[in-house]
Amino acid sequence: MKLEIKDLHVVIEGKEIVKGVNLTINEGEFHVIMGPNGSGKTTLAKVVMGYPSLKVTKGDILVDGTSIKAMSADKRAKLGLFLQFQNPVEVEGVGFVNFIRAAKESLTGTTTDIKQFMGEIRSYTEKLAITNGIIGRSLNLGFSGGEKKKAEVLQMAVLKPRLAMLDEPDSGLDIDAVKVVATNVQEIARKDKMALLVITHYSRILSYMNPQFVHIMADGRIVADGGHELVMKLEKEGYDSFVNSKK
Repeated sequence: MKLEIKDLHVVIEGKEIVKGVNLTINEGEFHVIMGPNGSGKTTLAKVVMGYPSLKVTKGDILVDGTSIKAMSADKRAKLGLFLQFQNPVEVEGVGFVNFIRAAKESLTGTTTDIKQFMGEIRSYTEKLAITNGIIGRSLNLGFSGGEKKKAEVLQMAVLKPRLAMLDEPDSGLDIDAVKVVATNVQEIARKDKMALLVITHYSRILSYMNPQFVHIMADGRIVADGGHELVMKLEKEGYDSFVNSKK
C-alpha cells in the first residue's frame, strides 16, 4: 500500500486543525509523527481513517493512487487501513473476541476457523502479557489503560492491515508495558510487511523501536522531517525549537 496525503486541510467545528500536510508512506515503511498537544496529530490519523465529523476543505488522501476522500471508514478498513485509538471506547455487551472475529470476517469475506482463531488470540495475549481473562469480557469494558492499548495491538495482529496507524500506543503504560507493546508492534509489522505510522508525544517508546522516518508536527503542519536525529534533537531542545519552524 502507498498512502499519499497531499496539501491536506481539515476543519473541526469551523476551526482549521490540519493546515496543509504532505506525507507519503510506502509499503512496509515505518514512520513516526511527534508533536505537542493540539498540534493536529490525532486529527490527521482520524481523517485518514474517515471520521465523519472531520471536514476536508482542501487537498487529498490517496491509496495506491486513488482518492479515498469520499469513502466511508468501513471501506477504508477493507482497503487495509487500521487505526488504534488514543482512547478506545468501552462497548458493553459486545464480546472482545467476538468483535475481533466479526471484524476479521467482514474484512476477509470468509468464515473464521474458530480453533485456529482462538489459538492466534491466545498466542498474542501471551506475547503481549495480557491476562487470559480478557477473552471472556466485553470490548474494553473495565479494561485498564494498558489493557486497552494491548488489546488494540492484538486486533492489529489478527486483522493484519496493510497500514496500521497507532495513536499514542504508549499512553497509560508503565515502563515494562511500553517495551512489550513497542517490541510486539514492530515485530508484527515486520512479519506481515505492514506500513506503520506511530503517533506519540514522547521518545521513550522509540528507544525500543527503529523508525525509518520521523516527522515533527506543530500547529497543524509538519515542520520537520528526518530520521532518529530528530528524536535526539527533541530530547535536547524540546518542542519549542520546532513550534515556530516552517517546513
